[in-house]
Amino acid sequence: MKILKSLPAKLLIGLLLGMVVGLFAPEGLMTVVVTVKYVLGQLIMFCVPLIIIGFIAPSITKLGSSASRMLTVALVLAYVSSILAAFLSMGAGYGLIPALPIAAQVDSLRDLPAVAFQLDIPQIMPVMSALVLSVLLGLAAVWTKAAVMIRLLDEIQKIVLQIVSKIVIPVLPFFIGCTFAGLAYDGTITKQLPVFLIVILIVMVGHYIWMAVLYGAAGLYSGTNPIEIVKHYGPAYITAVGTMSSAATLSVALTCAHKAKTLRKDMVDFGIPLFANIHLCGSVLTEVFFVMVVSKILYGQLPSIGSMVLFCLLLGVFAIGAPGVPGGTVMASLGLIMSVLGFDATGTGLMLTIFALQDSFGTACNVTGDGALTLMLTAYANKHNIKEETIEMVDL
Repeated sequence: MKILKSLPAKLLIGLLLGMVVGLFAPEGLMTVVVTVKYVLGQLIMFCVPLIIIGFIAPSITKLGSSASRMLTVALVLAYVSSILAAFLSMGAGYGLIPALPIAAQVDSLRDLPAVAFQLDIPQIMPVMSALVLSVLLGLAAVWTKAAVMIRLLDEIQKIVLQIVSKIVIPVLPFFIGCTFAGLAYDGTITKQLPVFLIVILIVMVGHYIWMAVLYGAAGLYSGTNPIEIVKHYGPAYITAVGTMSSAATLSVALTCAHKAKTLRKDMVDFGIPLFANIHLCGSVLTEVFFVMVVSKILYGQLPSIGSMVLFCLLLGVFAIGAPGVPGGTVMASLGLIMSVLGFDATGTGLMLTIFALQDSFGTACNVTGDGALTLMLTAYANKHNIKEETIEMVDL
C-alpha cells in the first residue's frame, strides 16, 4: 500500500517495532540494537552541522541587504516565545502543583548492554559553531558582495540536499526503532513513566496550548490559515519524539515546511535550521514546570515568585545557546538551577531524570513551533517588501 511507503508510516512502524523488540529481546539481540543505534546516531549527528551550513548560509546570502534585519527578528521571536512559554508554565505550576499527589520514589532502570563496538564519526564542528559560522559567512558574503562565495554556497546547498534525501531521511526510521527498543528494554516506558504520569500529561497539555498560541498568533499576523502548515508537520513531530533532538529532526522539519504553501521557501531555508537551534519553547516550558515539581518533592515548597521570574528570563537566554540535542536545554541551564533556585546534587539529578522521561515531547513542541515562527518571518518579509529569492530545491 502506498500509505505504508510514506515517511510518517515508516516512522510509526519503526517506533512500534522497536518497542516490541525492546520488551522481548534477549541481551544478545539488544547488544546489536544498541550498536546499530549508536552508529546511526553518529551518522545523523555528523550530518547536522552540514545541514545547518548548507541551508542557513546560502539563505542569508539570498536575503541580500535584509539579512541582518531578518536575523534580529528571528532571535527576538525565539526569545519571546521561550520566555512566554516559561511564564505560562510557571503560572500553571503555582496553580496545580500544590494539589498534586507527587511521588518522590523513582524506580531503578535495567541497564542496557554495552555497544559491541564504537564507530565514532566526529562532527566537523560543534552544532553551535556551525550555526555561528553559517550566520557570519552568510552576512560577510552579503556585505562584501562576494559573488564566487555566494555561488559556492548555492552548490553546497544542493549537495547537502542530496545528503538529506538519500542518507539522513532513509535511516531515521531505523534510528527511531532502535531508540524505542532501548527505552522499552531498560524499563523507561514500563517503570519510570507511570511515576510521573500526571506531571508529564500536564506538561504535554501545556505543549499543545503553547503550539496553539504560536500558530494562532502567526495566523493573525500573517492573515493566513496556520492549518496549512500544521497539517504537514506530522512526520516532523513523530521524528522529534523518536530522536529527542531538534537538530536530528532538522531534515524532516525542512521537508514538512517546504510543503506548506503559505511559507516562503527562502524563509523556510533560513528560519527552520536557525530555529532548530535557538527556539526551544517546549523544552523551556517543561523545565520550568519540572523544577517546581522537584522543589516540591525534595524541599517541601515551591520556589519564590521572584526566583522563578529571574529563572525564566535567564532560561530564555540559555535556551538560545543550548544545543538542539537530547537534554540540551536542561544541561545548559544546570548552573541556573543550582545558583538561582538553590538545587543541590540530589535535586539536579532528579531534575535530569524526570526531564529525560518526556524530553521527546518537549522536542516535538520545539520543532512544530518552528513552523509558526517561520510563518511570522514570512509575514514580516512580505509586509516589509523584502523580495523573495528563488532557491532550487529537490523533492524529498
